[in-house]
Amino acid sequence: MNKIKLKDFEIGGDRLTIIAGPCAAESDEILDVTAKRLKEITAKLGVNFAFKSSFDKANRSSINSYRGPGLEKGLEMLKTVKEKYNLPIVTDIHSPEQAEKSAEVADIIQIPAFLCRQTDLLVAAAKTCKIVNIKKGQFLAPEQMLSLIKKVEESGNKNILVTDRGTSFGYNNLVVDFRGIPIMQSFGYPVIFDATHSVQLPGANGTCSGGDRRFVSTLAKAAVAAGANALFFEVHPEPDKAKCDGPNMIELDKAEILFKNCLDIFDIVRKQ
Repeated sequence: MNKIKLKDFEIGGDRLTIIAGPCAAESDEILDVTAKRLKEITAKLGVNFAFKSSFDKANRSSINSYRGPGLEKGLEMLKTVKEKYNLPIVTDIHSPEQAEKSAEVADIIQIPAFLCRQTDLLVAAAKTCKIVNIKKGQFLAPEQMLSLIKKVEESGNKNILVTDRGTSFGYNNLVVDFRGIPIMQSFGYPVIFDATHSVQLPGANGTCSGGDRRFVSTLAKAAVAAGANALFFEVHPEPDKAKCDGPNMIELDKAEILFKNCLDIFDIVRKQ
């Protein structure tokens, strides 16, 4: 399996990688508080860390749902965090036109699950030469991710990550098939498990998605046991007051124990 170089570490190596941060860039204060604390926690634990937040959440249930500060302002906010805390940045794009501008700040350009089959989006992300993280659509089998990987490869970029975030199961529900982790790893790239979006209940609240953060820890630990190379968490100082995805985000003050538990399992798996 290829190891993906990011800043001064590798994703897919012998150290656990955690990607985490608030769902959307709500405010400079929330980004700052969260980034500072997550950097402290991951440094203490000795795990790799990249900070994630979105300048725009275009895949919303309602036209009135909060989407974020927008491309220009959002990237400016993320750049401030990047420079202040010397952190690699992950953010998602929703149209090909956003790729080049996002690459000025982002170290990893993320393809949202709902948009993972959009060829123009994948090609535009690939051509930035940044790492491209393809999130598996809730409607896809793990085996189908290979064709999406090839779209990026054939566009000249082999800096690829793939992320599992659960699979649609009936209406407004997701389940996780942990066989997907080794299946997708067989394509040659590290696999991330998105523990917080996997407990999302899409559209369950009518005009917005629901979620159940009680199960984030269980799924994250199971994913590490199944061999995941990295974990993705949306984290917020006060999730119940967040403007989007609050029900599935974890509380910042509970992140350390969760990360530590996952690291313990990761170390056991790596010793086998």
